[in-house]
Amino acid sequence: MDEARLRDLLLRVQGGGTQVEDAVAELRKLPFADLGFAVVDHHRALRQGVPEVILGEGKTEEQIVGIARELARTGQNVLVTRISDAKAVALVREMPAMRHNPMARTCTMESAPITPIDGPKVALVSAGTSDIPVAEECAETMHVLGLSFERVFDVGVAGIHRLLHKQPVLQAAGVVIVIAGMEGALASVVGGLIDAPVIAVPTSIGYGASLNGLAALLGMLTSCASGITVVNIDNGFGAAFAAARILRARKAKMGT
Repeated sequence: MDEARLRDLLLRVQGGGTQVEDAVAELRKLPFADLGFAVVDHHRALRQGVPEVILGEGKTEEQIVGIARELARTGQNVLVTRISDAKAVALVREMPAMRHNPMARTCTMESAPITPIDGPKVALVSAGTSDIPVAEECAETMHVLGLSFERVFDVGVAGIHRLLHKQPVLQAAGVVIVIAGMEGALASVVGGLIDAPVIAVPTSIGYGASLNGLAALLGMLTSCASGITVVNIDNGFGAAFAAARILRARKAKMGT
């Protein structure tokens, strides 16, 4: 249950359109549902503005379907990340309204309208084509969060003129998410060009000494461009949530 639905329920009780007993029955579903293998957090949308997200990695098909059904039962939007093609096929078979994005390794279902976060777009920047899966996970997450964004792909430092050509997009962005593997230098370059918040995502793309993304992670953490925020390796999902927190806080401050 999100804040809008809770307000609607309370107003219906206040106006006499819903009996107190019926409202109590609906609220009894809160704050969680114990499925035995998972305790689904129905209060998360009230606390954070976004329902619980399902990490598909490590879960069985049956567990993913069970959690997704429970979220959908209460009218919440569903986002599943890190889901394999085989598990996605099973999920879509059980819940046909699910939309599978194989590149992003996500499944989504929109049961309720997504409230947009007004303001400047997020610039979603990736260094190379090999980084696109992580970028697309970020894009799918931003869509569910109500963020508007523009993709700027394949603009790594090996051909830095490609990035400089996109400077107007970077300058207009409210937040810039930079996704890069190898040595992760793109985040420092972008951080030196703009004053908007920069969220850096190291990816596990690269040859041996890149150490499955550790080199990019360390490079971003030790960036000479001040104030860059760094999330975990391949964590496009986390970068999207960080951008949403920044833009929601900015919107709330401007509203006051």
